[in-house]
Amino acid sequence: MHYVVFVKQVPDTSVVKLDPVTNTLDRSSAPSIINPYDAHAVEEAVRLKQKYGGKVTVISMGPPMAVSTIKKCIELGADEGYLISDRAFAGSDTLATSYALTQALKKVMEKEPVDLIFAGKQAIDGDTAQVGPGVARRLGIPVLTQVDQIESFSVNDRTIRVQRKIEDGHEIVESKLPCLLTVEKEINELTYSPLPNMIRAAKYQPIVWTTNDIEVDRNQLGLKGSPTVVGKIFAPPKQSGGERIEGTADEKVAKVIDKLLNVHGLFAKEGV
Repeated sequence: MHYVVFVKQVPDTSVVKLDPVTNTLDRSSAPSIINPYDAHAVEEAVRLKQKYGGKVTVISMGPPMAVSTIKKCIELGADEGYLISDRAFAGSDTLATSYALTQALKKVMEKEPVDLIFAGKQAIDGDTAQVGPGVARRLGIPVLTQVDQIESFSVNDRTIRVQRKIEDGHEIVESKLPCLLTVEKEINELTYSPLPNMIRAAKYQPIVWTTNDIEVDRNQLGLKGSPTVVGKIFAPPKQSGGERIEGTADEKVAKVIDKLLNVHGLFAKEGV
């Protein structure tokens, strides 16, 4: 079995700040980490490998510094990693990103077929949840989103049954392989990496590909291949504290009613 996981290096959004002048993320204000959802995707792929055998490959798109994210995946138990890094990818939206990752995956598949693909539910710096499904659509394979439990997995029948989150609960769905899963953090608990994995990760050098190494149409990359544009990013204004109403119970009620009646003409049409 060959499991492939898409991973992304992101800024730690718990400490990242917005540049007050440009209203863009100041990525230098926060350390870069592996996208948390992607870490759980790697963990789940490694668990399947340990139980059913096979190999785990990770693929990422990003700047040269993203090799650290690949190394983290090796520490988690992945077998090999590929980083596609080129200025031509700069400014890619989710459509262009899914295209680039799909082309990289196709080159990996030339060496070895892929049975199951994982991705995190979404990246914490974009929150679109579009790249994983976008890859699946380009490959023409089923996509099972928001998976928080793998109920069964059959190598012989080449089927997988999962539990996925929906708005009002869960549903159980089954698919033939190959397919793509996007996973929730609840799918597993990240385990501590054993020392041999840590030593291997420290020495490991990911395979880095540029646009010269994979077959791509440059018109579908970067800003040229991105039909969506973010017009502006800004921090919402801080909320002011609530007003404290003093007086007796009757006075407080009267003041509250008076304020409600004067909020944008509330109840005005009712004749209250």
